[in-house]
Amino acid sequence: MIDHEAGPTHQGDSSVTPTSTTVMALHWQHNVIHPDGVFGPMLAEPVASSGVVERSRAFHDAARDLGVPIVFTRFTIPSDGGGLVRNTDFMRMVDDAAESFRPDSWGAALVDGIGVRPDDVVSDNQRLSGLAETDLPERLRRRGVDTLLITGVATNLTVEQTARHATDLGFMAHVISDCVAAADEATHDASLANLSLTTNGVMTAEAALSHLATPSRS
Repeated sequence: MIDHEAGPTHQGDSSVTPTSTTVMALHWQHNVIHPDGVFGPMLAEPVASSGVVERSRAFHDAARDLGVPIVFTRFTIPSDGGGLVRNTDFMRMVDDAAESFRPDSWGAALVDGIGVRPDDVVSDNQRLSGLAETDLPERLRRRGVDTLLITGVATNLTVEQTARHATDLGFMAHVISDCVAAADEATHDASLANLSLTTNGVMTAEAALSHLATPSRS
């Protein structure tokens, strides 16, 4: 079994407080983590064996209890293509499977196990970063959000891309190391190592919740 809690952790110069923080939960959808999804052959087994869905749901629930909003992102492709650009092999591959990514399709739906609630925000886009080509960054800023706690799949794809993008946009980004997963342990660990240098720090769910519960320690 792949240990998706492995990898470097660094607390960073944290400003993790409930009033200025949002959890971004990336690509917890059938196409990514269900065996019958487009990326199921690559990701379903390591995701299931790691227990990352259960850990992430528990983290999301605990963060909500502390007053932190949850934003789920979905990769979808509307019938007109939306903002999708076929400028990488990855984007060409998903565009070739566009019918499976329609916003109302089974593949685009978030999995039941992640525990979406009516008050959560669900944001769709057509880029690898969950913040690209949407109004989400501005919506977060208007709410006074400057810190993002990131969960999702895969560590080296949407998680790393979104965390780096968030950092470039001026947010304090922290990837939650035990609430992300990749196709294999080496890829997961290498991505976390990159993120420990290129963001405000990688941290565990326990550490993030500790900051949220006692923000004066941040």
